[in-house]
Amino acid sequence: MTTQAKNRAPAIFIPHGGGPMPLLNEPSQQAIADFLRQLPGHYERPAAILVISAHWEAPQPTLLAADLPPLLFDYYGFPQETYEYQYPATNPEDIRTRVKECLAQAGLTLDTDTQRGYDHGVFVPLLLMHPQADIPVLQLSLIEGLDPQAHIALGEALSALRDDGVMILGSGFSFHNMSVMRNSNDQARSINHEFHDWLADTLTNPALTPEQRIGKMIDWDQAPGARFSHPREEHLLPLPVCLGAAGGQAGEILFDDTVLGYRTFCVIWRN
Repeated sequence: MTTQAKNRAPAIFIPHGGGPMPLLNEPSQQAIADFLRQLPGHYERPAAILVISAHWEAPQPTLLAADLPPLLFDYYGFPQETYEYQYPATNPEDIRTRVKECLAQAGLTLDTDTQRGYDHGVFVPLLLMHPQADIPVLQLSLIEGLDPQAHIALGEALSALRDDGVMILGSGFSFHNMSVMRNSNDQARSINHEFHDWLADTLTNPALTPEQRIGKMIDWDQAPGARFSHPREEHLLPLPVCLGAAGGQAGEILFDDTVLGYRTFCVIWRN
């Protein structure tokens, strides 16, 4: 691709909310919705956005390959309007080719999918962040097995895209225990805070080297409250992709608030 950003595009890990609820003025999702609307004020307009969503896993990294992907309404039980959203972003072939080149240079094989559409981990936050759909959007899958080291390596392979002005957007949740999210209690909130205190230190402590930071993220499930916060880690795994794309450098927490009573983060890497 030929378009260059003035500065390196960021890598950002965001909470994408519950289904389409951030778009519905749902009170429990208002903090996320308000934050995502103002998030573009924290970075220059990117040449494109590559999203790694918690809602797509494949045997190996797989990229949407339609030039104009449809939307995949991968939720149920919501008002009819939530199945009528449109997000007509383009998915340019030249940028897809560049993604394939970056992965090939790292020894990774890329699959493509011409049928799948943008899932709600993509279009819900982007309808808030960039509602005009005037920035190209690519979506890349997680890797089945959810190995954090493999996802850090995936992020490292994608890092060069940031020099082309492509923002790496990890879309998930730093806390995702569905069985307790609507049944908040003091003990659960205490465990939630323990995990987020560990996560904040891991991601932002300047005393850690990149190697130490990556090592801690690889062993994330040894952290206090880790498996309580993520009984299954698909909503966390976009985070190590972003960390890998940042070379293990320290990030900055932009959002630290509660959703359904539990603390959750947005983290940005600018360099």
